[in-house]
Amino acid sequence: MAKPAKTARKPRLTPAEQARIAEIFHRFEALESDPRTELDYDSPFTLVVAVALSAQATDVSVNKATARLFEVADTPQKMLALGEEGLKPFISSIGLFNTKAKNVIALSRILVEQYGGEVPLEREKLQALPGVGRKTASVVLNELRVEPAIAVDTHVFRVSHRLGLSTGKTPDAVELELMGKIPEPLLTRAHHWLILHGRYTCVARRPKCEECPVADLCPSRHLFVGK
Repeated sequence: MAKPAKTARKPRLTPAEQARIAEIFHRFEALESDPRTELDYDSPFTLVVAVALSAQATDVSVNKATARLFEVADTPQKMLALGEEGLKPFISSIGLFNTKAKNVIALSRILVEQYGGEVPLEREKLQALPGVGRKTASVVLNELRVEPAIAVDTHVFRVSHRLGLSTGKTPDAVELELMGKIPEPLLTRAHHWLILHGRYTCVARRPKCEECPVADLCPSRHLFVGK
């Protein structure tokens, strides 16, 4: 059975901290009002497949693979017709492609046999699909604006700690903290803002603090400036 969505508890924050957090995300909003995934897709099915393929792979590598794949198999029916062995050459440049091919064909079969070829946009049903865990389901539901969710990858984990948004030791703990702290109107976009900030500005080794739009609100800035 799929793991149910967790409920975030609203933490007790001082007015100053509430204002700081709100300002961080309003600044992100000013830079990009409607952030979206950098994975290419044109339907819920191609989104699910792209996100599933992106585990331990870059969006760039996935987009290169799916550009060719989705030309021939952009529906569950076409993917099933392609088959596991037919799918592998399209995604062989992506890590864990054998397992991913098996899962994509298995989830395509379930979509055809149980859901009439449509992707169920309910968390429990989505998470139950082969190769679709909590993180993938969160990305899909949030991207399609079905349910506010924050999938915590390495970028989100790093940025959340550096910005003082979370002290969580696990992705699940960080997710709960963020869901409880970020203002509700901004929740559906916060996931992408944090990813983009971590991917292009607050990078792992040498964060670009001099270019950071929220540097004055960051409690970790002193650790990197001047080094």
